[in-house]
Order: sequence, then C-alpha cells, then structure tokens
Amino acid sequence: MIQAFRNFIVRRTFAYKLRNKAMNMFSSFENFQTIRKKAEESRAAEGREHKVLYFHKVDDPYSHLTVHYIEKFKNMYDVEFKPILVGEEDPAALHEPSLYKDYCLEDVKRIAPYYAVDFPGTNYPEKNLVNKANSILSSASSEEFASLAKTVSHALWSGDLAKLEELEASYQISEKEVIENLKRGNEIRNDCDYYFGSAFYYEKELYWGVDRLNHLEDRLTELGLHKSSDNEPICLLQTKAPETMSADKKVNLTYYPSLNSPYTFISARRVKEFQDQYPINLITRPVLPMLMRMMVIPTFKGKYIISDAAREGRKYGYEMKEIFSPIGKPARKAYSLFPLIDSMGKGFEYIDELLKASFQDGINIGNNEYLEETVTNLNLDWSVIKKDLNTSKWKKVLNDNVNDMYQGNCWGVPSFKITDEDGSNPYYVWGQDRMWLLKEEINRRLTSPQAK
Repeated sequence: MIQAFRNFIVRRTFAYKLRNKAMNMFSSFENFQTIRKKAEESRAAEGREHKVLYFHKVDDPYSHLTVHYIEKFKNMYDVEFKPILVGEEDPAALHEPSLYKDYCLEDVKRIAPYYAVDFPGTNYPEKNLVNKANSILSSASSEEFASLAKTVSHALWSGDLAKLEELEASYQISEKEVIENLKRGNEIRNDCDYYFGSAFYYEKELYWGVDRLNHLEDRLTELGLHKSSDNEPICLLQTKAPETMSADKKVNLTYYPSLNSPYTFISARRVKEFQDQYPINLITRPVLPMLMRMMVIPTFKGKYIISDAAREGRKYGYEMKEIFSPIGKPARKAYSLFPLIDSMGKGFEYIDELLKASFQDGINIGNNEYLEETVTNLNLDWSVIKKDLNTSKWKKVLNDNVNDMYQGNCWGVPSFKITDEDGSNPYYVWGQDRMWLLKEEINRRLTSPQAK
C-alpha cells in the first residue's frame, strides 16, 4: 500500500515541489563536488586505499565489453581493483525487460567493433552455460579475474561448452557457494545504489559501462593516480565518420524526446548541431515521460539518472541548472500545442525551448504567459496557436510516436531513427550516448557505393 501511494505521488502535478527539490539536489554541481571532497576526506581519514569496484554480470552483453578494459585499467591506474560478480538486475529498475534484452544485444553487436572488441554473441547464452560461467568466475581471485573473465565471456557468448567445461574442471566450487557469491555481489551492488552489471564504483560515484569509463579515468587522473605522465585514456572509440559531411542525398533523422527527461535535455543542443553537420531531414516526434506512461522509477534509479545526466551535460558544455519538472498538467498543456506548432515547421525549436525552460531556467512550462511568450518568440501567432491549448488532439499523436519508437525496441528517451528519405530501412538507436553511432550509420549510407 505504501509503495502504491508513493508510485501515485511521483506522477502527480501536486508533488512537484518534492520532485523538483530532489532533481535539483541530485543534479547540483556544488553537491557533486562536495560529495567527492567528503568521500576523499573519509577515505584518507580511515586509511583506506583507493579502491574501484567492478560489477560483472556474465550474461550481460555490456559486461563483455567492459571486461576487456580491466587489465588496461589496472596497469594504468594506481588503485586497488575489486571485481564483484553479480546476478540478475534489480527488477524494480528494469522497464520493458524483453525490449531491454533485445536492444542491449543488438547495441553491443553494433558498437563492439568500434572498441576493437570481438563480440561473438548472436543470442543470449543458455542457462546451463551461464551457470558454468558463474561457477568458474566465483572461484577466481581478483588478480586472475580480468584475464579469466575475458576467456569465459568469449566462450559463453560463442556457446563453447567444451571450453567452459575445461575451465570448470580447474575451478571447483559448489552450486551453493556460487549462489551465495552472486547474492553477496548483488547486495554490494544494491548498497552502492546500482542495479545493473558492467558498472564501476569509486567513492560514492557510479560509472556504467564503456560509455562512462572516461568520467572515472578523469577522476582518478585528478587524484594523481594515473601511472603515466601523458594521461592518455584507456577507452577510446575508433570511429570512421567525419565531424561534418555533405552529400547529394539526405536521410531522415527522427528524434523522440520527452519533456521530463534529463538525457533528452542534454541531447537537444547536439541534435540541433546535427542539422548543420550532416545532411538530414529532422523529424521531431515527442513521447510522454515514462512516469506519465505509468512506469515507476525507483528513487535509487532516479538519483543515478539525474546525477549521471548532469555529469554528461557538463561534459558537453550544456549544464543543467534550475530544474522544474513538468510532470502532469504542465507537460499536458505544453504537448497540446505541439501538433499545430510542428505543422508550421517549428516542432523541434518548440521542444528545445521547453527543455531549456525546464532544465536550465526552472520555469513552469504549463504557465500560459510562458507559453504565449515562447510561441511568439518562435514567430508564430499566439491567437492561432492557443486555440489548441488544453485540447486532446496531441494524445493520439504522442501515442503513435511511442508506438513507432517501440518498433525499434526503444522504450526510453531520447531515441532516434534513421531512414532513407522515402521512410524505408529504419535504424533505431536509444540514448544520447549513441549520437556518434548515428553519424556512423549516416556516413555508411551516404558514402557507400550503393548510395552513389
């Protein structure tokens, strides 16, 4: 009953003060710096070594990528490294699990070559193979974990039963001990306020996957823990697409934003720049925030999302400042004007302004005066646009948008879709982390022999 009440509260307009306070607290750069400073002071006072935890889940595709950087990481940084084997994800943090699993597998297939990692998986491994992988790695010491985990992961995703059985013969452990080991791993992960595998943790801060290793490396380098004076990062993408390109043809780039998404906010400026950098027809198809789609985001996940998005925003020079969450009536009012504004060619610009208001200026976007000013600044006639205010036409539009987004196994935002100009050959990606991959796909389409 208590949880149901909390779930109800987080979706309601009248809870905005508590929601805004929490979001501003988690995104604050000042709080971020204070937490880091206090964590280091506590570590030093307690006489603890610099220690990085790594959560590895054998049947998580992203863990296959991260495990390839452990040896490099240990060789490059003067830290104690502690690998921790974990089991299933926290179900409270997992939305649309079937879509999630399908998308993760496809995503790793796509990005592994750009990290010079061989990912042999075509399907998720069978349970008996997963059990053997967990059994082997439960017996491994911290010192041998990195090398062994790479071998185990390749055998697991290749479906190489013989190799796993060969390894298992050298690493004897009971089934009960494996279960207890995974249970302990999950408890440690949960105590760190995290919920997936393939993540690193250092002194109150989490770093998920290869996409966030740069933040961990930066932090450790600032602490003087980089063993080399050149401070070169260990994890670099090997991309082929140019920073800008021109072509006779264009592709369609569909953008699926949400008005309550911090990741959408930090992506918006780069989407805008995309129009100048690449030959695209930008199509904006907003969707309802997850909370307004009856999904529940537990506090620990919400905290990570906001703090991580704020960290990424600072990386890209687009910082979150004063936040006013538009969940509920503000979002509904703002969305009600979108279809008409979009029909007049200003859909993206309108969404971009709403995001800046919500995540930088602390403005209630449901305020009529604000909406009038925004529409006017877009050089549109408020007397025409306001006729759609609080009407319900937008509901079908956004529902169609989310259904289209789901076609690509994408449920979160921002998501993207590339098609040829006639709408064929859809290519979906999820997240602002994959905007570089959009460029790779566009470059492939427009420079391949078939495109000429």
